[in-house]
Amino acid sequence: MRLPSKNVKATAQDIIGQPGKGWEIIEKVLAKAKVAKSAEMVGMAQSALEMTVEYAKQRIQFDRPIGSFQVIQQYCANMAADVETSKYITYKAGWMLDHGMPCDREVIIAKGWTSGATRRVAALAHQIHGALGFTADHDLGLYYKRLKGAELMFGDEETHKELLAQQMGF
Repeated sequence: MRLPSKNVKATAQDIIGQPGKGWEIIEKVLAKAKVAKSAEMVGMAQSALEMTVEYAKQRIQFDRPIGSFQVIQQYCANMAADVETSKYITYKAGWMLDHGMPCDREVIIAKGWTSGATRRVAALAHQIHGALGFTADHDLGLYYKRLKGAELMFGDEETHKELLAQQMGF
């Protein structure tokens, strides 16, 4: 069934906002959606970090926990730095948005940074967990799939870098 696309009539009560100014409303909704999606991604990345640190403390290789190896410690430290940075950037954007402050730049940075950071966190978590992290029985596989979808929703890291560059006048 095809819906008619011509001769659509709308009354004044059917219009949200002012005629010709709909994009302003959409931009506000998109800003809230981007911050909400960033917060969701931070939560998943935090969970991935916690389960990975716990796994690294328990998994024994060469008669000692893999968390005793310097490379695993550095991976976990990098993951923690990405999670904390994403958390604070997202909190700042959300706070500014909630207080009605101009925050287009902060929202762009939050979604762009968080998209890249959570991708890095998921990749390092998989490095540490190995094949176990890809099994259907492990939550890490679910987080990876959801993080990948969230990364692309409302624009990925590269899209937001371009938006930020445009805002900077490039």
